[in-house]
Amino acid sequence: MDSQKIRQFVNDQWDKTIVPELIEFIKIPNKSPAFDSDWEQHGFMEQAVEQIVNWCEAQVIPGLNLEVVRLPGRTPLIFMDIPGELDDTVLLYGHLDKQPEMVGWDVDKGPWKPLLQDGKLYGRGGADDGYAAYASLTAIAALKQQNIPMARCVVIIEACEESGSYDLPFYVEALRDRIGEPDLVVCLDAGCCNYDQLWITTSLRGMISGTLSIDIIKEGIHSGFAGGIVPSTFLILQQLLSRLEERSSGKILPKELHESIPKARQEEAQHTGKILGQAIESAYPFVEKAHAMDSDPAELILNRTWRPSMEVIGVEGIPPIKDAGNVLRPNLKVQLSLRIPPTCDSSKAQKAIKTLLESDAPYGAKITFEPQDKANGWNAPEVAPWLNRSFEEASQVFYEQPVAYTGEGGTIPFMGMLGDLFPKAQFMITGLLGPGSNAHGPNEFLHIEMGKGLTCAVAMVLAQHYDHRAKG
Repeated sequence: MDSQKIRQFVNDQWDKTIVPELIEFIKIPNKSPAFDSDWEQHGFMEQAVEQIVNWCEAQVIPGLNLEVVRLPGRTPLIFMDIPGELDDTVLLYGHLDKQPEMVGWDVDKGPWKPLLQDGKLYGRGGADDGYAAYASLTAIAALKQQNIPMARCVVIIEACEESGSYDLPFYVEALRDRIGEPDLVVCLDAGCCNYDQLWITTSLRGMISGTLSIDIIKEGIHSGFAGGIVPSTFLILQQLLSRLEERSSGKILPKELHESIPKARQEEAQHTGKILGQAIESAYPFVEKAHAMDSDPAELILNRTWRPSMEVIGVEGIPPIKDAGNVLRPNLKVQLSLRIPPTCDSSKAQKAIKTLLESDAPYGAKITFEPQDKANGWNAPEVAPWLNRSFEEASQVFYEQPVAYTGEGGTIPFMGMLGDLFPKAQFMITGLLGPGSNAHGPNEFLHIEMGKGLTCAVAMVLAQHYDHRAKG
């Protein structure tokens, strides 16, 4: 393949069609069903599907067969099948649903207000993960333009990923025969640790969540009358959370939430730590004098990718400061989100947390933990030699830097599902969510040059996958 022609084709597509499409895509508030229970009535999801479908159908890709598959009561799924010169199958994955708005956007930016600035496209859902459909087909079209052979490609764009992909297993089951048995999976929903080279994700943490409720009295009472007699719900909360987390270090305590870290992943973290150094910590917007939980870059990487962590992501029962009165609160609810190691069983972990929090209630309070979302993580199989060489060549050609490998702290439920369904498959898990891109938060952006390079890299891997399979 002529890498210069690939680069030119991809750059033209991004500049002339992909970026304008993503600008329009960002404007659509198609929040995932977990954040918009009336998504079907609002019609934003359908609007996003229609926009992506219209663009995909306009691409010059011989034999492209596109269908919007709809199962009753579930979010739609875009399914594309592109014939190849081999019967082997490559599965490419992305999603089009989005996280909610989140506060804190700069005045000139907004979740549904796209802004193109300094090579970055700001707005919700561009990098996470609206670009995936466009980049996947552009990589394929770039090869088709040069008549470069490739295997059959199946592209799946789901609309429920940000809600835990709870619709996806039903679609995979319904489409199992049409998907076939992929021997290579390309997922464009992960991240990168810088914008200077190709990054391949080797693991994903799982997650569990639930609502912890504390009830101590039947109604609020003047704090001067009740304080010192009735324990505060916040005191009880602290005691319960201390069962989960060591307060001085943040270490998660239950053994059910820990797994041994494979030696290869420890070595990988050491190597990545040397590449990034203090850039790991500086990527986060700490306030003045604040710092990370460890000074060793490798340990920070392992904290983010293989060790469990916890965050309180929502609270009910505490009034805003402007409405605060001297009242001892009768109840308190907090939403807990825990990231768990890639190889940890999320069902067992969730049950262990429920038992730990509800047993031996402090002061006899009524304590309930209602489990909600859960998802297993994923640990990649060993990268095949041909694929490792392909990654390295793609990174050198399109970034002029070596490929780098690292785990991710987030969760992509589909990867664990695919790992179980297709244990012999190889994986190219990568993405654009790098330093400062702030997925799910304010001022989320897509790094355009990184997107171009990544699309080129996918094209090269598809071409070399064919070469590898054709040689048997």
